[in-house]
Amino acid sequence: MLPDLTPVTDVLIWIVMGGFVAGIAVDRRDRTSARSITALAWLGFALFWLLMVPFFVFDHRSIVEAILASIAVPACIYVALRLHAGRDSLLTLSRAVGVMGLIYLPFGAIPIFHDTLIEIVANQTHAGLQLLGSTPAFETDDAGLRNTFAFTLDSGRRYSTRIVFACTGIGSMAIFGGLIAAVCAPIERRLAALALALSTIWILNVARNVFIAYSIGHQLFDQAALAGPVMWLFGVEDPIRVSFFVADRILSQGLAVVALLAIAWAVVKVLPELYVIVEDLAYLVTGEEYDLGGERA
Repeated sequence: MLPDLTPVTDVLIWIVMGGFVAGIAVDRRDRTSARSITALAWLGFALFWLLMVPFFVFDHRSIVEAILASIAVPACIYVALRLHAGRDSLLTLSRAVGVMGLIYLPFGAIPIFHDTLIEIVANQTHAGLQLLGSTPAFETDDAGLRNTFAFTLDSGRRYSTRIVFACTGIGSMAIFGGLIAAVCAPIERRLAALALALSTIWILNVARNVFIAYSIGHQLFDQAALAGPVMWLFGVEDPIRVSFFVADRILSQGLAVVALLAIAWAVVKVLPELYVIVEDLAYLVTGEEYDLGGERA
């Protein structure tokens, strides 16, 4: 049994985001100090993702998230090193991460934000299920949140699935909110880019929830050819859960990466100032300098 690292990661992420915000504040007066503070924040971010890998592998059983977290560890360390070495353009990416934290963490920590967001998404997911002709019982969970869909399967077995914080899409919305807030651009175009990103993410996220819930409730992937490999891969014993893991952990999470890249492409078209961040990311991956904004022009 692995120890529960949640208390550690919950505190660590607040410290890390505090470091990013401190770097933003100090940058107004002292660029050298801002680089040092922000580089330390990136190292803390690397530690956070390292501690999250076991959670994604063993508890969440998410291949996509485990891979992304594993990649994030050396990536954050590399950003810290390049920033400390004087690549000041990475402060824009760092500002974006700091704003992401300011958006995301309050929704995770403040009950009225957390619970309201979950119930709004759950209600819209339930409406989507009804549009598909699916009528599960819409129930409250042990915490009193109306976020649970109880299906009666063809076998007569009752099976429930629920909307949790990770199902709200707030993480993806925070990413784009942070990126858009980090660059200097006219407010009109920043608001247009934000509206495009948030509305698209919200619609796609509700559609994803509907697809996952419908797949579970109607056992769309209850196939003998899938059951064995999926149960082995994710370490589950109940074949009823195969549809969940195929719909969520394989199809939805894989397609989510593609969708976020497509949304990023559309947002950059509206807000080309984001090219500075894209160029830095390309540099971090390839080690070569790019002038994507210039090429676009």
